[in-house]
Amino acid sequence: MKRRQTAAAVLLAGLMVFAAAVSAEETEGMTGSGSTSGTPAAETAAVRVGGLKGPTSMGIASLGVAMADREEANTYEKVMVTAADELTAMVIGGEVDIALLPANVAGILYNRTEGGVKVIDINTLGVLYVVETGDSIASVEDLRGKTLYLTGKGTTPDYALQYLLRQHGLTTSDVTLEYRSEPTEVVSLLAENEDAVGLLPQPFVTVAQMQNENLKIALDLTKEWENAAGADGSSLVTGVTIVRTEFLEEQETAVQGFLADHEASTAYTNDNPAEAAHLIESLGIVEKAAVAEKAIPYCNITYIDGEEMKDSLGGYLQVLYDMDPASVGGALPDDGFYYIAGETQQEQ
Repeated sequence: MKRRQTAAAVLLAGLMVFAAAVSAEETEGMTGSGSTSGTPAAETAAVRVGGLKGPTSMGIASLGVAMADREEANTYEKVMVTAADELTAMVIGGEVDIALLPANVAGILYNRTEGGVKVIDINTLGVLYVVETGDSIASVEDLRGKTLYLTGKGTTPDYALQYLLRQHGLTTSDVTLEYRSEPTEVVSLLAENEDAVGLLPQPFVTVAQMQNENLKIALDLTKEWENAAGADGSSLVTGVTIVRTEFLEEQETAVQGFLADHEASTAYTNDNPAEAAHLIESLGIVEKAAVAEKAIPYCNITYIDGEEMKDSLGGYLQVLYDMDPASVGGALPDDGFYYIAGETQQEQ
């Protein structure tokens, strides 16, 4: 894929963060907004990107700011919302071209629209952690006889936990699951009871640790999933990126450019958490930059495409389907769900 230059419109936002550290000449070179040789700017493609506030959108915070140079460029309009159903409505209504969604929601949307969307990459692996103030938990087996506080009964975090329990020969008879309506309630319980054990997503883990310095991560469910899944290739997947099939068919070059930009933006977020945190705050992805900066290393922000994406995501959706078919829209998405760059051209 050709490397395209970043759009000048998005650069203006990035300059507010980087102006103190980067000279005007360096900034121009980084963003490709102009050329000292007088070479005219390349034609751009406008891409509307929708995301959810939280870890799944952290990887696009620098999209259009810290891109690698390419001969062509996309411009990006980024829209952040708080609820997945709001974002799926925007996808169905054609208000956004590309969206970052929970993995199972993407499957539901694919089934609902009868192939109207395709998944193009995995943007976030697991963000779930078992936390405690003591030293009693070093493995999943150590949860036996414990009471675990968590949110979202019948949601994907609940299914992920129960899958891991089952893989270790445990059931809800061995581990008492106490559900709360909000992560903040779990945080409060952990602060009030030093013996309490909780399951929390990022960035709530970071928030809880900032409030209680004795609270520590006991188990990373992403690593535990990898250990339990073994050779099947599946991963604990939180977020994926989808594209409207109609937009892909009309603007495949722009979509491939987005993938290159997304990969670069993800790397920038992981490699420069302090700088990326300010962009994350400015977009409203996380309320405070200080929280975002501390949370980034634990959010498993990633970029996975191609066959690896298909294997990891397909295995994860299979687990959810086995737990509850409705969790992925009633049917396991078929091969048409997965976009792998290059396959379209080979088929034509």
